Amino acid sequence: MAMQDAVRQAPPRTSLFNDPAIRGIIYQVVVIALVVGGGAWLVLNAIQNLAAQGKNMGFEFLTRTSGFDIGFSVIDFDRTSTYWEVFVVGLLNTLLASFISIILATILGFFLGIARLSKNWIVAKMAMVYVEVTRNIPLLLWLFVIYFAVLKTLPPVKTSMVVWNDFYLNQRGIFVPKLVFDERFVWVLGSVLVAIVAAFGVRQWAKQRLFATGKRFPTLIVAILILIAIPAITFLASGSVINVDPPVLSGFNFKGGIDIPPELAAMIVGLTLYTATFIGEIVRSGIQAVSHGQTEAAQSLGLRDGDRLRLVVLPQAMRVVIPPLTSEYLSLTKNSSLGAAIGYPELVNVFAGTALNQTGKAFEIIGMTMLVYLIFSLVTSAFMNWFNARVALVER
Repeated sequence: MAMQDAVRQAPPRTSLFNDPAIRGIIYQVVVIALVVGGGAWLVLNAIQNLAAQGKNMGFEFLTRTSGFDIGFSVIDFDRTSTYWEVFVVGLLNTLLASFISIILATILGFFLGIARLSKNWIVAKMAMVYVEVTRNIPLLLWLFVIYFAVLKTLPPVKTSMVVWNDFYLNQRGIFVPKLVFDERFVWVLGSVLVAIVAAFGVRQWAKQRLFATGKRFPTLIVAILILIAIPAITFLASGSVINVDPPVLSGFNFKGGIDIPPELAAMIVGLTLYTATFIGEIVRSGIQAVSHGQTEAAQSLGLRDGDRLRLVVLPQAMRVVIPPLTSEYLSLTKNSSLGAAIGYPELVNVFAGTALNQTGKAFEIIGMTMLVYLIFSLVTSAFMNWFNARVALVER
């Protein structure tokens, strides 16, 4: 009887597959195996098809001479450069346009988001019209308008438009003076970093002082003075010399100075104006997500409008703004591939376009291009996730 009772009381034996944790692991292993197997099948199939056509896979083509020139490059490049240098030039040009556009679009986007909530009726409506018109027209069309209808209608080189002294605009681009620094200028650059750290320290101290005593400190004025005084004193003490190399018309083009090609200018302007509209809507929604009671509480403390926005509203709005802002940064970087439509020598244009057509290495070149954009996205996401964790509200 005792043995029968023990048998009756013994818990029922369940299958491992009924355990949610074990079942989840099994599902993940199966999915990973299918993905890896599918990827291996695609690679092997591509290798077999290439072998049937008398072609082989490999990256030895990167060391061959490209035999073509690139109109704009941040590094030295000519017809004798290799395909690896073609890849580097396209990569750097993509980074240049994307980085500058992200900074400018962020500044303009925050301005638009705040302007849309302005109490001034004209400012709010102008911001609304700009946002609604710009974001509802495809970016490619905006690039065409900026490049063909604006920049390409500028006067020719001989009759260049003089903006200010040695600043020239014409069909071949924007020509501006170039600053030439000597080797002692590195001390000035170091002092700029010191000045930035000092200005940030003053800002933090002024904020703590305001919260503790309620007394204001002219942070902006002091920070500007620090950023000017420390590098200026270092410049004078080091004896550094800055020379100006202005653009000079010589024959059919300008020599000297810095030449900003119209393709780069169109890319930066187009990406900035287009992406800023989406960032502006993100900022507006983030501000509106902050409880109105927070604004009333800040007002009851005697904070002015600017202080309420800067110290109370925006810090809380950032937790709503940053996640979708990350998506906009990723989209902007990938949208830079549209530069091929206006002849800007970015990665897709010169590497996945010209280099692919000349070498026939479609599998390798497209794979490298996809990997670059994947790395861009992962690095951007990692940085924004870190920044989001820094500004997130910490519950007590």
